[in-house]
This record gives sequence, C-alpha cells and structure tokens, in this order.
Amino acid sequence: MISLTYPFDGKELFENKRSLRRELVNDGSKRITKRIAVLGGSTTNDFCKMMEIFLLDAGIAPVFYQSEYGQYAEDAMFGNPELDEFAPDLIYIHTSFRNLVKYLPQRGESSEVVDSRFNEVFGQYEAMWKRLKEKFRCPIIQNNFEFPGYRLLGNRDAWDVSGATRFANRLNMAFAEYAMGEDSFYINDIQYVSACYGLDKWLDDSVWYLYKYPCALEAIPHWAFNTVRIIKSLYGKNKKVLALDLDNTLWGGVVGDDGVDGIEIGSENATAECFKAFQNYVKEQKKLGVMLTVASKNDLQNALDGLNHPDGVLRPDDFIVIKADWENKDRNLMQTAAEMNLGIDSFVFADDNPTERALVKSSIAGIAVPDMDTPAEYIRTLDRNGYFEATVISEDDIKRNEMYKANAERAKAELTFGDYTEYLLSLDMKGEILPFPEVYMSRITQLTNKSNQFNLTTRRYTEDEIRAAASDGKHIALYGKLVDRFGDNGVVSVVIGRKEAEELHMELWLMSCRVLKKDMEFAMLDEVVAKAKEQGICRIVGYYYPTAKNNMVRELYGKFGFTKVSEDQEGNTVWELLTENYQVQNHVIRINGGDLK
Repeated sequence: MISLTYPFDGKELFENKRSLRRELVNDGSKRITKRIAVLGGSTTNDFCKMMEIFLLDAGIAPVFYQSEYGQYAEDAMFGNPELDEFAPDLIYIHTSFRNLVKYLPQRGESSEVVDSRFNEVFGQYEAMWKRLKEKFRCPIIQNNFEFPGYRLLGNRDAWDVSGATRFANRLNMAFAEYAMGEDSFYINDIQYVSACYGLDKWLDDSVWYLYKYPCALEAIPHWAFNTVRIIKSLYGKNKKVLALDLDNTLWGGVVGDDGVDGIEIGSENATAECFKAFQNYVKEQKKLGVMLTVASKNDLQNALDGLNHPDGVLRPDDFIVIKADWENKDRNLMQTAAEMNLGIDSFVFADDNPTERALVKSSIAGIAVPDMDTPAEYIRTLDRNGYFEATVISEDDIKRNEMYKANAERAKAELTFGDYTEYLLSLDMKGEILPFPEVYMSRITQLTNKSNQFNLTTRRYTEDEIRAAASDGKHIALYGKLVDRFGDNGVVSVVIGRKEAEELHMELWLMSCRVLKKDMEFAMLDEVVAKAKEQGICRIVGYYYPTAKNNMVRELYGKFGFTKVSEDQEGNTVWELLTENYQVQNHVIRINGGDLK
C-alpha cells in the first residue's frame, strides 16, 4: 500500500484516495466508529476523504457531516436539524485565512478601528465555540490561520497596525489563549503545517477560484494528516513506546567494533552533533511521558558502555527495557511488549537499518516503523509523524517511565516469594478510591479513551461527559489510585455506574494493565458495592462487550461473584450481583487510610 506516514507524497495520496480507501475498508480490521461534523469555510469533500483514509489506518471508522459551503457559522449559531440528528462525537471547524479577507484592516485605519475588527472576528469564533460546546458537549478542533499569500506592506506587514500578517498572527495568539483555558478544545496548527510545506506551494489561487479549496490539491493530505493527529490522540490511538536501535541510530558507528571512544556522539563534528541532537529530542519526549526501550543487536555490556558515553544524553536508566543481544528484533520487541503488559501496536520502532525495519514491519502487525535513513532527518521523521501527539499531558503521563520501571522492580521482588499473597502484602499497598475530583478529570478522560485491554465496555468519554457523570446525581463514579513501596502508580482504575431505581448499571469498568494481579479490581468492586448499598441499591448489573483487545476480562464479572444472565451471538454478556450479602474481597490493599479487612 502507498505510504501513509511521513514523508509521504501528497500528490500520490490525493490521486489514489479511492483505491486506498477501498483497500483499508476491506483489510478486515476492527475499528471504532466516530461521528465527525466538519463545519467548513470552504469546500470540504476531499479533506474528509483524506481524513477518512488516515483515520481508517489508525483504527477509526469516521462518519462525516459536512456543512454547506461556507455555512460553518450558520450551522454553529442558528442550528441545523440535520446536524442535531447527526449528534457528533467531535466537531471540526475548517476555516482558513481565506475566511478572514472581508475582515482585514484597511490602510490608514486607526488602531481603535483595527481593534474593533479584531474583536468582531474573535467574538464571532468564541460565540461559535461556546454555542457548540453547550449544545453538543463534545471535543472541538479549530484551525488557526496560515499566512496570507502576499504582503501588501512588505516586511512592515508583520507589525503595522493594518498589516494582514499581523492580524492573522494576533488571531492565532487569541485562539491559543482560548485553548489554554478550555477543556476539550484543540487548535489544528495550520500556520505551522503550511510553513513546513512552503507557503508558495501551499496557496494555489487557481484551485481556490475553481473549487474553493483553500490550499493546493497536493497539500490537502498534509492538512488532513495534521488534523487526524489530534483525533487519533483524543481517541487513544497514538503510540506510547519508542523502541530504539543503538548503533547508527543513537550514535554514529558500531560500539562493538569501534569501541566507546570511537563512536560519534557529542560536539566534535557534524555527525556527532547530529546524533546528540537526536538523543536530546528523545530525552524531551521521555519527559512528556513517552516510554523508551532498546532493541539492538549487540553485546549487553557494549550497549551499556555506549549509553554511558560521557558526551551522550541518554543513559541506561532512561530505558524501561534494554534488549541488547543477538536475537531477531521482532522477537525482542514482542517480548518487551509482553514484559510491559502493553499491546505491540503502542510501539514505534526506530532503526537505521532498512533490513531490520522490513523484518519488523512484515512480522508485527500494528507496530509503527518509520524510515530512518538519514540521521539529520531522524528528528523530523518522528516529529512530523505525530506518533506521540499530546492533546493532554497529565502528571501520570510525566511519571509514566518511572511507573513502568517500578513495575519491573515489583516483578523481580515477586520471584523471591513462594506465596503470592505474602508477596502482595509485602508491597504495602495503599489505595485511594473516591468520587472524581477536579484535579483528575483530564487523566480520567484520558484513561477512558486509551484503555483497551482491561476495559469491559470500551465506552469512550469526553471530559464534559466525565464531569457530568461526577456531578449529575444519576451515577456512581469512582477513580482508583494505587501506591506501594516501589512508587506511585497514579490513577489506574475508573468505574461509572448509572442508577435506575434499585439497580446500578455499570457503563464503564476499566483498569490500567500495569496493576494487573494486584487485587485492585477487587478493591474497586468493594467500594462500588459499599456506595451502592449506601444509596439503597440492591442489584448491580454488569456488561461485557467483546473487542479485539479485551478478551482478558471476558469472565471478570464471574470472578467477582456475579451471575451471568444472558449472552448473545456476538459474545456480549450481562451479569448481575445482589448487594445484600456481599463479602469484601480485597484483603491486601489499605483503602482511603483504613486497615486491611
């Protein structure tokens, strides 16, 4: 199939979009369906077609609503029965600099008049965002503005009160300030994408006059790809782990042949600087929560010596797992995923060797394997692909590497015990299970959209829906944190049950796989039952909906002591538990400062 990763050929993608869609639709993949409303200030048909291809490739099957040409504001402000019935999961406002032309300052206007123009434009957008949020309570993506195709005032256009460039920049800054203060609102940075593409190539007036597309046809895939980066992140389809080769990937040369002193890393020459810059980039990704591993054909000691090079940036402690041996890399990557309790489709594999890349790509479905042929392009290749797009950066994200390293220490400690209960008690686990607090709303939302394996219904929530469940009085909504002697696992579990008379219907039950086999699920159940009994609930109804990834929890309710009451041909099951004679099941975690039971 034609490459759908950077660097891709926009012209080739655009011309082959129908066959690409057909190939993706028929590849047998299971995908989540999302309804996306595109409110356009220009023609949007081909943008939606290209977005569909990238979304299908990411495991998302989109259904689109498109406003009539240029009717984005009318749909937002005055309503549209068709849009209301569509009930979008996400709204994308697809505007561009072309939509600003009628508002641009005129030469000779005072700063007061220009300010009035600015306030009018920004006020219209702000009113749209607020109206859409109030009505649909779903994430909103808004384009910012590319630069104009010409500068009437030359360089002065960037700072003169009547400059079009200054006006666009000012709006972009106002949009960014709004995004900083709003949940579930995201900026699609078209200013950056158009600059990378090249503004002269990006802007094609003939295409605008003929078709009312705001950019060149060949640029549409680049625009669509950048938009899809945000959508993938919102629905948990971005990557979590960067698995790295060493020789000629993190440094120049082969450490086993050249010795530590002979590899190139540091400031001595252009090649050494290039690899040091790449290590710096990787280190910054780690600080944002990207987990690092090594998959290298090397002697372990040589690998460690290379990572301890005095001019290097990355150290052995920066990696959760280091596989440096002579096994095939596909095998080592699969073992790493198993050790980390993660799906292999959450990995990106970076290796300079095209043969190794081809082996991994052909052997492992779902793993991302970018072309890493030129060291000077390593950073750009990873960055432009947006594997680790961060729509939300939580405290747990930042601590993720430490959490998974602590898990490795727990695994080592487990081997020293003959009795598993004694091992769990030795962890001195302390749990916090409480209603959703404001400080964790973003993290809870993130978990609902990223947890796929230990997730009984895989229902996805927006942050507004999480807030509603926490405050509407119709739900029991609890989060769980777990701390032990090795460290803080952060927020690891979320349950949401809907109250109906004397019944509690479990709409969501999920847990992070990094706390598997620690009895946290039993602790959550104990608290759910306790809260239900306090509110006069006699019966808890649980639901399991099978997906490609959640088979591990197929019989979870049975382990909990629920009785299965129905199962359909697709494997969807319904379970129930009477609360009256329930016996506490967690005996190894102290909850909310209490004693063991």
